[in-house]
Amino acid sequence: MIGALLKRDLGKFFPFAGGGAALPVVFFVAVAMLYPFAVGPDPQMLARTGGGIVWIAALLAAILPLEKLVAQDIELGVFDQLRLRGMTEETMMVVRLFAHWLSFGPPLILAAFPAAALLALDGPALHLLLLGLIAGTPGLAAIGLMIASLTASLRAGAALSGLLLIPLALPILIFGAGALARQDQASLGFVVATSLLLVAIAPFAAGAAIRAARDV
Repeated sequence: MIGALLKRDLGKFFPFAGGGAALPVVFFVAVAMLYPFAVGPDPQMLARTGGGIVWIAALLAAILPLEKLVAQDIELGVFDQLRLRGMTEETMMVVRLFAHWLSFGPPLILAAFPAAALLALDGPALHLLLLGLIAGTPGLAAIGLMIASLTASLRAGAALSGLLLIPLALPILIFGAGALARQDQASLGFVVATSLLLVAIAPFAAGAAIRAARDV
């Protein structure tokens, strides 16, 4: 049953908005393309500030499918049907988290190569960027899943999502961008720790939110 659910979720997220997995990648690369026009073509300036822009672009790309993560399945009763078949909400959310990450994480990691070229990041900086995205994108996926679950049953869910997103994402953004700015691999340890904590919490928080939404 878990394999069938994962296949369904991947089919749900990869073709979202008609652009499939290419949509986060296009958004990610577009930010990297436009940023030099905003700050100028100075390679030193781009290399010094580009890390923060890359991480902000990664965060925004991660939340593009936020409204479709759980709200539609709550309305259609998909989670209720899975619960009747003996699957816990936490298991459903683990599968959903993995599918959500697969829909944007690996494509963004691949898109980091052209983004690094556009932002004049050298080899060591690109290496840190790739390691940071590998470590941090699961945490960004976990944040998206928790926020989508917590706000799915609220009328002002979209506005509330933005308020919840900022404090949860700040540690990953700060340490991820800081690792690039200071060429400091130690900062990546904080990215890994934060991401692992978010991934561990997300299925339980999202599962509880799904149960609460069922009673609304």
